[in-house]
Order: sequence, then structure tokens, then C-alpha cells
Amino acid sequence: QVRLVESGGESVQAGGSLRLSCTISGIRVDNACIGWFRQAPGKEREEFAIAMIGNDGTDYADSAKDRFTVSRDLARNAVYLQMNSLKADETAVYSCAADSRRTGSDGTSCYRRDFMYSSWGQGTQVTVSS
Repeated sequence: QVRLVESGGESVQAGGSLRLSCTISGIRVDNACIGWFRQAPGKEREEFAIAMIGNDGTDYADSAKDRFTVSRDLARNAVYLQMNSLKADETAVYSCAADSRRTGSDGTSCYRRDFMYSSWGQGTQVTVSS
């Protein structure tokens, strides 16, 4: 059984930084795609990952490029999301998700859509105040 546990969410001022952690059991991070998703208050979860990491590298939503960095620690079987220059409208519950499936012409790319991820954590709250 795959289990993901997020941590690191807290309240921060706009312009600040946070590092979220996703600790995973039941699947090796080098055998899976790990995506980070978020759900703002009163809204549906964003259907596209803001950041993903797999064996073919990392990928980011346009909103996250140049500010967010996703990384992984194979020894700890964990994935991290470093978020810099946070904005007030990025207040949300941030969740990590895992799946071993791939896409792309060479079958090595991670999916970006939320419905392609089969295992989810419970999420961690990030509050950005202006």
C-alpha cells in the first residue's frame, strides 16, 4: 500500500519561502512520478500539477517556474517542494501524489493531470498573508 505524508505547511508573509516535504512508503520515488497539487479555499483542486519529478527530470506549471523547485531524496524516499516568492493567492492545501505510470513518445514522462495519480497524501496547509 502506497502512503504519502506531507509536512512543512505553515503561515508565511507574501514574498516568503517554504519547503514542503512528502514522505513516501510503499513505492520507491525512483520508480514513480511524484506530483504536487494544490487546492485553494473554496475552489476545486487544480487539475494540473504545479510541479512533478520523475526519472526523466522535473516539470513545472508556468505559475511555478523560476520560483518553485521540486527535488527528491532517494535515501529518505522523500520529495520536497521549495517555494520562493510566495503570493497571497497561493494560499492552499498542498498535496503530493504518486503513480508509476508514464506517458510521452518514449514512455518516460510523468502525467500532469490529477486523475492520473492513484495515491495521495492528506495535504498540508500553506497560508500566505499579504
